[in-house]
Amino acid sequence: MRKLLSFYAVTVLLLLSGCGYNDFQTKDEQVKAAWAEVLNQYKRRADLIPNLVQTVQGYAAQEKDVLVGVTNARAKATSINATPEMVNDPAAMQKFQAAQGELSGALSRLLVTVEAYPQLKSDTLFRDLQAQLEGTENRITTARNRFIKTVQDYNILARQFPTNLTAMIFGYKEKASFTVENEKAIAEPPKVDFKKQ
Repeated sequence: MRKLLSFYAVTVLLLLSGCGYNDFQTKDEQVKAAWAEVLNQYKRRADLIPNLVQTVQGYAAQEKDVLVGVTNARAKATSINATPEMVNDPAAMQKFQAAQGELSGALSRLLVTVEAYPQLKSDTLFRDLQAQLEGTENRITTARNRFIKTVQDYNILARQFPTNLTAMIFGYKEKASFTVENEKAIAEPPKVDFKKQ
């Protein structure tokens, strides 16, 4: 009886590994790890923003609207409870991306405002923070690219035959990836018009 149970257990294990079950486990973990790195980089950016805002406040007191906008956008972005399970919820992913996009826009406006303050640009503290922020933006881009690639690998596995049958049996659904809301707008080349200046 014991040998028979062992035989069934080995047979089930071989069937599961041959049908892509283990591949799903591996790629699911890779997607979660890639998403965790994306969140890690967004957290780094959120942690840097209060220092940046305080540094700029000392010089640009009259630009309160921009600073308040950055602070509010950061609060909104950090209020979303980003979890590994979010990769299985397209609506939550879209909400998270929208909040992060709003924060990116507010940061861009802040950095444009700083152009009006030459003494701020030469301040060591501000330059260090700006360099860290730029580095963080690059890390976010790299982390998002890795996440997109891992989601792509996972989704290919979930859609290909015969592993799509395994996905159907065990409930492995396609995962949401990053998207661009204004795809049509960013596809157009920027217009340069010197007449306005």
